[in-house]
Amino acid sequence: MSVAVADEIVKARNDEREYRRIVLKNSLEVLLISDPDTDKCAASMNVRVGYFSDPPGIEGLAHFLEHMLFFASEKYPLEDSFQKYITEHGGETNAFTSTEDTNYHFDVNADSFEEALDRFAQFFIHPLLSENAVEREIKAVDSENQKNLLSDARRLNQLRKHLSKDCHPFHKFGTGNRDSLDVRPKANGINIRDKLIKFYEENYSANLMNLVVYGKEPLDKLQTLVEKKFQDIRDTARSCFNISDQPLTLEHLQVLIRAVPICDDHMLKIEWPITPGIRHYKEIPSLYLGHLIGHEGEGSLFHILKKLGWAMSLWADEKGSNTDFSFFEVSVDLTDAGQEHMEDIVGLLFKYIHLIEHSGICKWILDEMAAISEMAFHYQDKTPPLGYSVGIASNMKIFPPRDWLVKSSLSSNFNPVLIRKVLGELSPTNCRIFWASKRFDGQTDLAEPWYGTAYSIERLMESSIKVKWIECAPDENVHLPVPNQFIASDMSLKNVPEKVKLPVLLRKSPFSVLWYKPDTLFSVPKASVKIRFRCPSACYSPEAELLTDIFTWLLSDYLNEYAYYAEVANLGYGICSTSSGFQVSVSGYNHKLRILLETVLKHIANFEVKPDRFSVIKERLLKNYQNFKFKEPWRHALYYCSSILYEHSWPMTEELEILMQLEPKDVSNFIPTMLSRAFLECFVAGNMDSHEAELIIKHVEDTFFVGPNPICKTLFPSQYSTGRVVKLDEGMSCFYSTKGLNPDNKSSALVHYIQTHQDDSSSNVKLQLLHLIAEQEAFHQLRSVEQLGYITTLARRNDCGVRGLQFIIQSTSKDPKEVDSRVEHFLRLFESKLYEMTNDEFKSKVNELIADKLEKFKNLWEECSFYWAEIYAGTFKFDRVEAEVSALRQLTHQELIDFFNEHIKVGAAKKKTLSLRVYGSLHTSEFTVERSETVGPHSMLIDDILRFKRSQPLYGSFTRGFSYMQSCRTGTVTTAEDSRE
Repeated sequence: MSVAVADEIVKARNDEREYRRIVLKNSLEVLLISDPDTDKCAASMNVRVGYFSDPPGIEGLAHFLEHMLFFASEKYPLEDSFQKYITEHGGETNAFTSTEDTNYHFDVNADSFEEALDRFAQFFIHPLLSENAVEREIKAVDSENQKNLLSDARRLNQLRKHLSKDCHPFHKFGTGNRDSLDVRPKANGINIRDKLIKFYEENYSANLMNLVVYGKEPLDKLQTLVEKKFQDIRDTARSCFNISDQPLTLEHLQVLIRAVPICDDHMLKIEWPITPGIRHYKEIPSLYLGHLIGHEGEGSLFHILKKLGWAMSLWADEKGSNTDFSFFEVSVDLTDAGQEHMEDIVGLLFKYIHLIEHSGICKWILDEMAAISEMAFHYQDKTPPLGYSVGIASNMKIFPPRDWLVKSSLSSNFNPVLIRKVLGELSPTNCRIFWASKRFDGQTDLAEPWYGTAYSIERLMESSIKVKWIECAPDENVHLPVPNQFIASDMSLKNVPEKVKLPVLLRKSPFSVLWYKPDTLFSVPKASVKIRFRCPSACYSPEAELLTDIFTWLLSDYLNEYAYYAEVANLGYGICSTSSGFQVSVSGYNHKLRILLETVLKHIANFEVKPDRFSVIKERLLKNYQNFKFKEPWRHALYYCSSILYEHSWPMTEELEILMQLEPKDVSNFIPTMLSRAFLECFVAGNMDSHEAELIIKHVEDTFFVGPNPICKTLFPSQYSTGRVVKLDEGMSCFYSTKGLNPDNKSSALVHYIQTHQDDSSSNVKLQLLHLIAEQEAFHQLRSVEQLGYITTLARRNDCGVRGLQFIIQSTSKDPKEVDSRVEHFLRLFESKLYEMTNDEFKSKVNELIADKLEKFKNLWEECSFYWAEIYAGTFKFDRVEAEVSALRQLTHQELIDFFNEHIKVGAAKKKTLSLRVYGSLHTSEFTVERSETVGPHSMLIDDILRFKRSQPLYGSFTRGFSYMQSCRTGTVTTAEDSRE
């Protein structure tokens, strides 16, 4: 039994879901959410125990328990059976460990929810924590940690924790590794499984758990289900973890810490211990200060730093908040010039803080923030149940029940005294400064023990900060933000005369096509406009592609001060380069969307290169290219895969060489040429009527194509470019092997790609069904059993309509060639399971995939993304779901086996395979051996990517080319099926 507590839970005006808070007899607090319209159900259990509770000397035990808990339970003892069940029934599952919490969660198709919930509950009643899984999962934790070791964000965060009181839990290392979970415990005579069980029994008590259950059934039925499944969790009346003191003392403040990062970047982080904002979530002191210090409009701190050429980005907010301690942080990505002006930047920061102090606490700013936040809450988009449940479960210990959904969105208390108090904590004497740069290499004398980050500490004098830094900082005209003109006030909904289920071709001309889909599902005052500029001069060479990229970066840079106000008001925009030109997107509240869009278009039409900003953007892009080598090896393998498959993919080395020589005049000369010929593909969706949509695109055409000297002219049919993909040889296994780009990275990686077919409903569903059946099997065999590596994934791949499967595995235990052989071994094992599958099992899998496909769009943006993908690809299969569901219903088990035998089976005569092998520093000898070996029959070594691509045939393009252009010129439009070329 349970007690239903009559708390009024505040929910959004457009939220039709029902909520109920109950407390079970074992003190488990639960939020029930009933959503009759949902296709997926979800649950999230938040346990108020994190790595702060790790016993001394066994770092990572809470995280290790998170890994072990999901393995098996006494009722369901088969390892990985929970994940297998969830995956096979359209869902996903995961968990994470933080400082004071461990969260476990899953979602699943609605008709499989009851059994999934029972399996989930058993982890908290009788987990198995078996002896034979301990060693394997320690390897998984260690592999996860190995993956993190070269992450600058993690390295700096652990350095922050290292430089705190040794006895404070903030000082701890939370991930764990083989040394902390295996080597040292064994050396000290400790049985890690005994410690694991003890930790579970002492800490996992029902009174420290918060559960969210999101279901399709009515609340009463959900309550009965939860009572039945979760009432047997033990309640030991365990006290919540309590922190009695602060992590930093005077010893840790007023210091400058220089650190050496992995990437060639410069970063400045200023941090203050402050009064935790969660104690005053209705007054939002930290949000107010973060809004002002982190603002990017004209007169802001970032605007000044950017104008001086010292910063690429700035972020300001509270970090790591709990009720006991918290930090306010300002983080600045520095340019090379900014690296030389660290003291000036810190001085300007304190000058801006001084400005806030002397301007007084502005009620109008808080009122504006509250209005935006309230609007965002009441017109929030419905999100997938899984993420929604996790977010609420994590809030249940922080906020009172009535505010579990709203959190601080409806701030109501103007308290200038409190804000001034927190502002006063942002003082020079109460801060510490982290300054990271490769330039400090060789100038440090200390090392953080877990990640090995080199650093040094310098104590700062208050007088030096005030006199040398603040008073000597540049005298710039900083000021507070002005009132935001982008805040929407018209939230009315447009009248849609008829239910339009699919996008319609609303308008066509020699210059553009306009697809239109009004909102008929979500009833929100929001819209989306996407415009793809097809410019053949933008992509004919690596130099052209690079110049187009710089153009989009510069545009975003120029617009930032103006458009930041729109972003604050939840009206966003994006400008990005594409394979055929560039794309402009604007989305959010429709009331003032057109104002923002027209400003973006005006900047494109009147584009000029500012040499100072060009230099900053060039520097950023150079570092992006140069830092690519520090990314994880599996990302490098995917890069090589794309480089081989795409007809027009330019080597990064060529682009880097070109970039180093570029000057502002190169961009100035290029842009008129790029825009000289263009064709626009447009999509307007959401709360806009058809007339308004046509007016928008008419304005775009008038801006670029009309006048005595138009910026653009229409494309010739021959200029309509299409993306094409290399067709691998049947019966051949191609492989490309290379040393890792970063000699300090021990990990190796493999991408094993199997190319199957071109976009076709019947073949698509066969591939999707095979992936559904094999995904969890692959994870269990290759990760759980063989422990090849933490990153072990089987995914589908789609390159311009060419479909396939790819295994992605990163490993320190095996070299890529050996991992490749393990993938083929798995495929042989899977072959037997596929053949042995019963007809009922086959039908069950088909039904799960159908249910997954028929899942409804959650919000306008999901719907827009689906339809825009069809427009962007040129396939226009807006009824793709219906077509593929129909193909699934006709599919037989034998047809699936035939597809597997033809395309995926090891040794199949028509199989097309490409393996990308990246050898880390642990496997350099194996790389040398492989390079000296003779290539076997039906195998092909790719030693020159460009030469290989030139020797291979290409798939035909599905994208409408000449016929599409002709249809727009003549006023006729063919169907998607008739337009394939």
